[in-house]
Amino acid sequence: MAEVMSPVVSERIWALPVSGATVKFLQYLLYRSDFGGHLPVRQKDMATEYRVTPQAISNLIAPLCELNIVLRPKNEEGNRGKGNSYRLHPLAAKYASPQDMEAAFRTAIARIKANDLPNLKLPAYAAVPPAADGRPNLQVA
Repeated sequence: MAEVMSPVVSERIWALPVSGATVKFLQYLLYRSDFGGHLPVRQKDMATEYRVTPQAISNLIAPLCELNIVLRPKNEEGNRGKGNSYRLHPLAAKYASPQDMEAAFRTAIARIKANDLPNLKLPAYAAVPPAADGRPNLQVA
């Protein structure tokens, strides 16, 4: 069976308040992640694979962490770890099947309600906001 992408982020990627480079990097993270959001690569390895510096990875991942799309696991004391390991939020991850995604979403929502998992910080609007002058800027790139 084909993998399933969470629609929570993928269908609203246009609304994310991040740069195009960060959106492209998010696609790399989704590709590189395991089902459920675990990222089996460290920041140093991401830099090598993505062909940028570790600092560039930090700059690309920081806005995704601010939106809670990418999470930095906590250590045993409940603090953010000093290591550069990450995971995708369960509501932004890919899954092996629709049933796996539904089960993960139920668990994630329960954890969010229990303050055990941060909620995503996505824009609330449902349509693309109009351009400043009220007309969309429709140009071919």
